[in-house]
This record gives sequence, structure tokens and C-alpha cells, in this order.
Amino acid sequence: MDIRPYRSVLYIPGSKDRALEKARDLPVDAIIFDLEDAVTPDAKVEARSTLAQALAAGGFGERVKIIRINGLDTEWGAGDVAALRDAGADVFLLPKVNSADDVQALSDLLGNGTPIWAMMETPLGILNAAAIAAHPQLTGFVAGTNDLAKELNCRSRADRLPMQMALQTILMAARAYGVIAIDGVYNQFKDEIGLRAECEQGRDLGFDGKTLIHPAQVDVTNEVFAPSEAEIDLARRQIAAYEEVQASGQGVAVVDGKIVENLHVETAKKILAMASAIAAL
Repeated sequence: MDIRPYRSVLYIPGSKDRALEKARDLPVDAIIFDLEDAVTPDAKVEARSTLAQALAAGGFGERVKIIRINGLDTEWGAGDVAALRDAGADVFLLPKVNSADDVQALSDLLGNGTPIWAMMETPLGILNAAAIAAHPQLTGFVAGTNDLAKELNCRSRADRLPMQMALQTILMAARAYGVIAIDGVYNQFKDEIGLRAECEQGRDLGFDGKTLIHPAQVDVTNEVFAPSEAEIDLARRQIAAYEEVQASGQGVAVVDGKIVENLHVETAKKILAMASAIAAL
């Protein structure tokens, strides 16, 4: 079972040499090299060469390398693609995706089949989530919760109740078409308790991981989105019990007073595969 962890996905300014250097040593699963929000307009053109040099130098290990370009409706988007499409990124992340046509526009510019992720941060994008996820080159969603909150004019709440419909729509579309789904950022990077609560909520909803704005958020996020020892133990016992019953041809498997069916075994195997992938990093 080929499973890659995406527990922690850290935004790094593509224009900052020091940040790019530091990212090589951070225990994150993926890095978003940001050319959009994290780079001022006067630095956007120079940021392309800075990022290209960093990617050419390597040293990012097994971390998934994601470039967030500027929107294709801006003066920088197409230039970002032209400068960096062959720079060695694993994924290109397109901001403010409204439709599958936006994904196709980036695909046409790339011309090389590089996987595309979509920032889901507009009401129209959420309403078109299924069509966006169905695009053959689309392999991941990132919830852009700050921009989405602005567009919805909703209030910030710890339980994210105003955001639930959007978050679940993102997940429904992602799971329907087998793409990665990454939760939005938690803005208060010094609030570990709040971060943990939001990570747990995102994990319980079904997200694969969370986008981060600061290295201080990495440890909590990696912990929450990884299988716990209790989950690993239960998974092993469920598989063993099911296989024993299957071999004997008698009765049904029961673990901790609960019936274990094939669907539980599939989930258990995914948990063990994820734990193994994390251990291998």
C-alpha cells in the first residue's frame, strides 16, 4: 500500500534565502514555496530565481516540494510557471481556483504533466469542488480558510462552525476523486492549545494534514495527524482477529466487543501503512 504522509505542510516564502535554508532541516512532510501572499509585489520577479536556485541546490530530502504561484489572472502567474515549471517541484499549487477551467489553464502552461493542487478559498470554488477534483491532473486540495472567511463574511470561531459546510464539501469532493485534502492554517502560531484543538478537528473531519505558517506548529501537527500507539495496536489486533476467523471459516471477528468486518480491516491496513511511511521518513 503506497501511502505518503501529508501531516504538516509548511508555507515558506520563496523569496527568503534564510527561510529556504532552514526548511531543509524541518521535520515537515511537505513545503509550499510561496510566491503569492508571502512575497511583496516588488520582490515577485526576483523570487523566481531565488527559489529556482534553492531547488537546484536540493537538500529537501523526502519532503514534497510544492510551488504556489501567483494567480494566472495576475501579471506574475504565467511568468512564475515559465520560470519554474522545470525547476524540480513535485506539485504546482494554484490560488483561488474557481473552476476546472482554471486548473486546465495551468495544465496548458505547464505542458509537462506536473501534478496540480488547488487552493479552495472562494465560494465559487467550493461550489465547483467536485468538478475541480475530477480534473485528471488535479491531485490535491488546500483549504484557504483565511480568504474563504473573508469572502463569506463569517466570524472566526474556535469550533469553525461557519466554515463546516465548506470544509466538508472540500473533503467530499476530494474523497470522491481520490485527491489529497489539506486543512487551512491556524493563525495564532504561539497558541499550542488552540492549534492542537483545530488539528484534532481537522483530523476527525478527515483531512490528511494541515497547512502551517510557522515552524513552531510542526511538532503538534505531526503528532495529531499521525496514528497513535493505541490506534496502531487496535489495527494490528483487528487484522489478526479477522484473518484468524477467515482461516477457520467460522463466526465473525470481534475485537474489544465490536464486530470487525472487511471495511474495518481496510482501514486498519491504511493505519499501519501510514505508520510505516512516517517511520521511514
